[in-house]
Amino acid sequence: MSGEAINFDNIPFSVSAQAEARANHPLLENKAFLLHGERSWTYRQFRDESVRTALFLRRRLGAIDEGRPPHVAMMLENHLELCGLFGGSAYAGTTLFGLNTGLRGEVLAGVLNHSRARVLVVGERFLPEIDRIRGDLDNIALENILVLPNQPGESGSAPSADLGSYANFLDALSSEVAAPGVSLDTPEPVVDPDTNLMVIYTSGTTGLPKGINNNHMKFSATGFFVSSSLGLTSDDVAYTCMPLFHSNSLFIGFMPAFWVGGSIGIAERFSASKFTDDVMRYGVTYWNYVGEPVHYVLAALEKKYGDEERILAEVARNPRNHLRYAVGNGAAPPDIDRFARYFALEDMFELYGSTEAAISTFRRLGDPRGSCGEITDPQVKILNERNDECPPATLSAEGKITNYAEAVGEICRVAADTSLFQGYFDNPDANASKYRDGVYHSGDLGHVLIQGDKRFLFFDGRNDDWIRKDGENFSAAQVGRLLGEHADVALAAAYGVPCPVSDEFVMAALKLRDGVAFDPKGFFDFCEREVSGGSMDRKWFPDYLRIVDEFEYTGTQKILVRNLKAVHFDRNRLPDATLYWRRRGDDTFRPFTTEDYQQVRTQFEASERIELLDR
Repeated sequence: MSGEAINFDNIPFSVSAQAEARANHPLLENKAFLLHGERSWTYRQFRDESVRTALFLRRRLGAIDEGRPPHVAMMLENHLELCGLFGGSAYAGTTLFGLNTGLRGEVLAGVLNHSRARVLVVGERFLPEIDRIRGDLDNIALENILVLPNQPGESGSAPSADLGSYANFLDALSSEVAAPGVSLDTPEPVVDPDTNLMVIYTSGTTGLPKGINNNHMKFSATGFFVSSSLGLTSDDVAYTCMPLFHSNSLFIGFMPAFWVGGSIGIAERFSASKFTDDVMRYGVTYWNYVGEPVHYVLAALEKKYGDEERILAEVARNPRNHLRYAVGNGAAPPDIDRFARYFALEDMFELYGSTEAAISTFRRLGDPRGSCGEITDPQVKILNERNDECPPATLSAEGKITNYAEAVGEICRVAADTSLFQGYFDNPDANASKYRDGVYHSGDLGHVLIQGDKRFLFFDGRNDDWIRKDGENFSAAQVGRLLGEHADVALAAAYGVPCPVSDEFVMAALKLRDGVAFDPKGFFDFCEREVSGGSMDRKWFPDYLRIVDEFEYTGTQKILVRNLKAVHFDRNRLPDATLYWRRRGDDTFRPFTTEDYQQVRTQFEASERIELLDR
């Protein structure tokens, strides 16, 4: 198509209307849109599968009223059928609830009950988790738990011949609506841009994860904005290996490619060892990422090829390498440098934003090193605990911040509106907390550096109640609560601590019961059981532990987490503390020694993140 610009500006900003327009466009109708292994869907097939799914959802939901909402949940890895479910919800006027595939136990049941979803589509790999909580579900009948079988040729488990008492999603689609390949009329009602298309979950500081409302207009607007910022055309190919239940893949990967009539290569899940092969195979031109996977890709390349010259020969100068851009957040500056060099990128855009989408920045080539880009919205400000605006950072001759304590505050937006943030699903308390007295509170810490007449944003981590790891936010309080269920633990507090690659590591302080000695192997095994059969996500597994005799408390008798977080695992400030840690591949927690800390400092220095340890 030679990068032809395709304009649909006259089409309503609803995903269904935009999909219909692309399916009927002479240049796009038969173009491959979604690519997954040996399978693919054209724009016409995406439309037809979305309509087939929409008709099925409307049939299964039946009557819709205030007590029977049009809510559908999914617990899926990345598949063509997930895209069809997203498109089906767009055509059906239903709201899709994207469940994090790491949810377990009572948290999973709580999210499903809170969603009031009446239909659930679950991947076969996650069926045991649903089976475990089936008796706790309030709104989903057994016949409306539909299983997407493992697909032949895809990574993971082989397809099962027997799904027990659960219905096969693909078989139900065919028997109740039509076989694949049929082009059916779109269902009523007509969807408009304000229709709530999907609830995407982020984590609150307490209780269950919070669901963020995202209407058709918001999805369309992000597709337009990101594709315009990158200068994408119909020749571009996205690579989606980050989960499609998360905003990173939907807003930065899927929608921009869809918007310009491009293509999308899909992987069920991220794999560092398969990344480069997939990029070559699909002809990928841009990739959406979160920080740590960038580091894992680099490590996989260095392990496979050894020295940099061979990496450049095999990857950067490979005629099959068409990768031009990477877009995401959380990558360390040295990793950005190496990734751009290894893949011969034109640019690597490090952005700041969240699913709420009230505040966004976009780092471009030439912006200050380590920044998240220019703040172009004058209503975005850094506020201290008194809601006063923080001064911009001042730098020493060596580039160090000299007024860190004064310059760092919460990233906020002071305005009468909330931009693209449309509120949390069925959570008025969270809405009131997020936007209060004319101020949107991100819960993120940051500072501003002024160069010329531009303000550049730097991200400085979460506040005390959040942990961000592998590009996802989750509740520190919830992690602490789960760790506190160990029989030897009297009280536990979890918090995020510096990571040399991106985002944060998970650290927990434990106060043991009287007379109990800490058992590193036993506690590790407890955490592993909570991950495999309990309510703990794999990302919540602590990386560092501190054993304390007693906690410090606030005036209201809450644990003073800020002081724990400030000294993290710093052996210089905690010479006598009892500290443990684990690394990838360990099967027990190990004592964290002064020598270990010095090695960790070396990693932070190499990543140009040493200031995170020394604040």
